[in-house]
Amino acid sequence: MEKLVRGIHHFQTTHFNANRELFTKLSEGQQPDTLMITCSDSRISPDLLLQTQPGELFVLRNAGNIIPPYGAVRGGEAATVEYAIKALNIAHIVVMGHSHCGAMKGLMSPEPLTGMPLVAEWLGHASATRHVVEECYPDLTGQDLLNAAIKENVLVQLDNLRTYPAVAARLGKGELTLHGWVYEIESGRILAFDAESSRFVSISAEQPPAAVTSRQPLMRKTRLSVEYLEAETAA
Repeated sequence: MEKLVRGIHHFQTTHFNANRELFTKLSEGQQPDTLMITCSDSRISPDLLLQTQPGELFVLRNAGNIIPPYGAVRGGEAATVEYAIKALNIAHIVVMGHSHCGAMKGLMSPEPLTGMPLVAEWLGHASATRHVVEECYPDLTGQDLLNAAIKENVLVQLDNLRTYPAVAARLGKGELTLHGWVYEIESGRILAFDAESSRFVSISAEQPPAAVTSRQPLMRKTRLSVEYLEAETAA
């Protein structure tokens, strides 16, 4: 706690004072362009990864970056998505998973969750991810299985977003784009799902992130690569 208090003092005496004009403007309202849906994992810092300023991202975080299908739960996730669309008029939604995700480990191997019934219940909203992985990747184990779950879960959550009337309407009018990303903690790379090739490929200045614009659920053309970085981008 002492470290947090020192951080508050440092923020107030340095960063805040140096950016008073920005914070004065932010006090008048927010106009973010993007809803970022990502995991609660402490190793994920969206503003750091994307080098964004306060007010540029509307962020929704939970264990496993999960969005239950519309009507399944009347909770914070549905309300946040609705608010982002209706009140903030955001133009992009990004679902970003990450390497070494504990939630996906628990989803695929639930035995350690016996003492955490609320966590187990929450991960039940990602049961479609587990079924996809068990059906499409029966030969995988260990880290390869986890990697497949992390990627497929991002795609399942994009499918779930399409069930929200506000999202479907904006997609239909061409006023919203969806993006599926995976952040690799150990390398700093972020991969984006490319619907045309049905693969996750590395984002770079020369390779802007692909958008998934269809209103229909994603049709997987093939199994996803279980390696984080595609071979051609590693070369």
